Amino acid sequence: MFIEQPARFLRWMYPRATWRMDPSVKAVYLTFDDGPIPEATPFVLETLARYGIRATFFVVGDNVRKYPEVFRQVVAAGHRIGNHTFNHIGGFRWLSRNYLRNTKKAQELIENMLQRPYTPEKLGEGELFRPPHGWMRPLQYQVIRRKKYRIIMWDVVTRDYSKWLTAEEVLENVKRYTRNGSIITFHDSLRSIEKLHKILPAALEWLIAQGYEFRVFD
Repeated sequence: MFIEQPARFLRWMYPRATWRMDPSVKAVYLTFDDGPIPEATPFVLETLARYGIRATFFVVGDNVRKYPEVFRQVVAAGHRIGNHTFNHIGGFRWLSRNYLRNTKKAQELIENMLQRPYTPEKLGEGELFRPPHGWMRPLQYQVIRRKKYRIIMWDVVTRDYSKWLTAEEVLENVKRYTRNGSIITFHDSLRSIEKLHKILPAALEWLIAQGYEFRVFD
């Protein structure tokens, strides 16, 4: 449970990040990290389209650079876009100035792909950021907040990337930990796609059967 749902000390470290949405509303927020890549993202898009569901994709800038057409497919399908750094780097392993440059580089590319001029002073109009691995240094957290990003963490990590879990166990994580307002994290990545083929439709059908509405961040 330490991984599947965030520990209290993590919430304490990043108190102004968004960990869960309104618990009084029977809704969930699906998120997909680490794409876009041609081996995984199109399947996720096709599956979401089949159920008429919108999600939020926290994209890695270098993947956007390498696979611009896949990124355009995500945007064209009406999904929300968030920044996941340019090289999927962990904040504790990088000097803060380099981490922040990497984040800025990703945002510049995202804005260019969306055909919007990159103007840092206008960030905060709904720009989303999620740190890879869910960690960053206090200074990185403070500066990114000051840049007016909305930092989105998670309420449920499915662990679809884990080589130690079966697809059935990943699905069980969704069923066991999802609650009103949950921000549920999947990954459109090479490590996850085999399991997603098996369980993503089942997870969506279970959430629908439980009466959850699917929302994206404002």
